[in-house]
Amino acid sequence: MNPKGRLVALSFLMLFVELALIRWLGENIVFLSYFTNFVLLGSFLGIGLGFLLAERRSRFHWLPAALFAVIAFAVVFPVDVSRAGSDVIFFGALEVQGLPIWLMLPIVFVGAASVMYLIAHEVAQAFKKFEPLEAYRLDILGSVLGILGFAALAWMRMRPVVWAAVAALCIAWLGRRVIDGRGRVLLAGIVVVLGVQSFLPGLQWSPYYRVETFEAGITQQVNVNGIPHQAFYEIAKRAEKEPIYEIPYTFVSGEMRRVLIVGAGTGSDVAFALAAGAQSVDAVEIDPTIYELGRDQHPDRPYQDPGVNVVIDDGRAFMERADPGYDLVLFALPDSLTLVSGQSNLRLESFLFTQEAIDQATRLLAAEGVFAMYNYYREEWLLARLGRTLLTATGNNPCIYAPDGASGFALMAASRIPLTSCPGDLDADLSAAPAPATDDYPFLYVQERGIPSFYLIGVASILITTVLAMGLAGVRRSSMRSNLDLFFMGAAFLLLETKSVVQFSLWFGTTWAVNAMVFAGILLSVLAAIEVVRRLRMPRPLYLYLALAAAVGVAWAIPAGALLELPAGTRLVAAIALTFSPIFLANLVFAQRFNETSRSTEAFGVNLLGAMVGGILEYSALAVGYRSLAILVAVLYGLAYVVWARDSARGDAGADSPLPPVEVGLPA
Repeated sequence: MNPKGRLVALSFLMLFVELALIRWLGENIVFLSYFTNFVLLGSFLGIGLGFLLAERRSRFHWLPAALFAVIAFAVVFPVDVSRAGSDVIFFGALEVQGLPIWLMLPIVFVGAASVMYLIAHEVAQAFKKFEPLEAYRLDILGSVLGILGFAALAWMRMRPVVWAAVAALCIAWLGRRVIDGRGRVLLAGIVVVLGVQSFLPGLQWSPYYRVETFEAGITQQVNVNGIPHQAFYEIAKRAEKEPIYEIPYTFVSGEMRRVLIVGAGTGSDVAFALAAGAQSVDAVEIDPTIYELGRDQHPDRPYQDPGVNVVIDDGRAFMERADPGYDLVLFALPDSLTLVSGQSNLRLESFLFTQEAIDQATRLLAAEGVFAMYNYYREEWLLARLGRTLLTATGNNPCIYAPDGASGFALMAASRIPLTSCPGDLDADLSAAPAPATDDYPFLYVQERGIPSFYLIGVASILITTVLAMGLAGVRRSSMRSNLDLFFMGAAFLLLETKSVVQFSLWFGTTWAVNAMVFAGILLSVLAAIEVVRRLRMPRPLYLYLALAAAVGVAWAIPAGALLELPAGTRLVAAIALTFSPIFLANLVFAQRFNETSRSTEAFGVNLLGAMVGGILEYSALAVGYRSLAILVAVLYGLAYVVWARDSARGDAGADSPLPPVEVGLPA
């Protein structure tokens, strides 16, 4: 294989394995539902060390054993459920089955870092054979192919055995000169282990979850990623056991022509709506596999009714384009059962419970229409927060019905016309309730602004592990000093990526497809910047930094919600301009600097360590919101410029320089 093709193929493998590990480990270790970027940060550490230590002897032949060990560990010691905390709500069962979190997270972090180190070190061997920008271009091209390849498998809902087969074949092919018979046996073992898991009875894979179905008495139980998610059976029997499902329809006066159900799931809520006399039901469900289970197996066959319109999409995105006039808008347990989803600390439903989203839902109501939602809210303060959100949206006190207290099933309803009857509390004092979540701060399940101790402990463990790993690996301090500006660039760029994911999730839906397109767009922007620097004479770095500062300033000045008022086509054009302009300019800055480096692999490694720090700084959004991340991005790029200017004045600039952190992960 020619050197260019090998670098592209290795970069493809690096990103593909990273994405596969993020997805697969998250499906088997529920703690990663709350630390979703833990594997990503471990990957950054491993890749960074792989490039920083590029001059050392290759250990690519160890990769099959390392990857097998990580997979075997997760199979032997899965963590199936989680428990509730005091300041952050974790939905799911109340007992942990598996090793404790303080042991699991460090093992997962080190395991991911080790696997990615072995791949990245081989990438670095190929990388250093080219001029910096040429190597960078080939690496980005491979990364684009990696993200598109994994996205294609997600779209086709391929099982993990397919992911394993793709990775194993690539490893065997690229390492055919160094991987011996034992290594090939281990690669085959990886495929066999994931093949057995892939075809266990009742298991399916959606773009978001590992979905397990099984019979439990008269019910059909649905678990996702090891957490109880839904159960469905005949609604006639369910109404006897759980009458709360029928209550929302009692608030509707007169004929029930149109109903919108967000979180339609396996279809029980649709069946209740039809039984209550709804003539037309728009059923919105984000997960196609969950919908198909209900379509094929629900005993009442609600999805077969001609009056039901099924929409597979994000609920907020659907509401943006829906026509008003609903007699009832119902949020039916729309809970992804993870605190955070993928990069950016977002759950799938994060933008569904903000003040702006509830305002939008109530605008879809007919004159006397009713908005209702129910779930296992588990905390009094969460009930109060949502009640305050409904009060703000409608101007009227909501009905709050929690027959078993906040820890049980609870319902809330409100209308622009005051409700006259309520099976629960219609006059709750909500003046002291926590402030509603907003599109800038969509963290419904965090009681107060700030970074909970749960996350601070995790972040501390990452930093300690990183310092120890760098010390044990013998990373030269001079590498860090000579590339300090690129370290700051890496941290800033990761935050810029995070902000891009958040914005597009709000504008177009929190779906795997939207996130995949955003990451692909970021990589294509990087490629475009490389080509510009390769072909054109660039202005002085100061002018590029000023242009970047202006672009980041515009992104901060324009609230993300402002674009929601635009028509879909105009919104897309504005979104691309607002999001990718600073990304493109940031990469012009980087590419110009990287082109001058004399040790490109060390530069790349330092940059990725900066990206890991940027991933840690993501958690600051829990305190300041996402819009303020733009200020932090500007500060970090400002530090990069100051360091560059200082080194240039001393004649040290260009000694080392890295590559922006493009090995980013998709939502679990």
